[in-house]
Amino acid sequence: MEKQLSLKRSVYELSTDYPEIIDIMVELGFENMTKPGMLQSVGRVMTIPKGCRVKNIPLQKVTEAFQANGFTIID
Repeated sequence: MEKQLSLKRSVYELSTDYPEIIDIMVELGFENMTKPGMLQSVGRVMTIPKGCRVKNIPLQKVTEAFQANGFTIID
C-alpha cells in the first residue's frame, strides 16, 4: 500500500493514518509533537505547511524527509 500524505489534512489526521510521521516531524524540529495533548488540540487544526511557517522550517525540507521515508506527497 502506497503511503500518501495530503498537505491539506491536519497533522492529527495524518498521524492517525501514519503514526510514524510523528518521529519524522520531531527529527525535523517539531519537538512539540511529543507533548501530551498537542496532537489532540493544536494537531487537529494544524497542517504541515502551517506548522512549517510557525516553526520557520522550509516546507521543501519536510516534504523531502517524508519522501525519503517512503511517502508520496499529494496536493
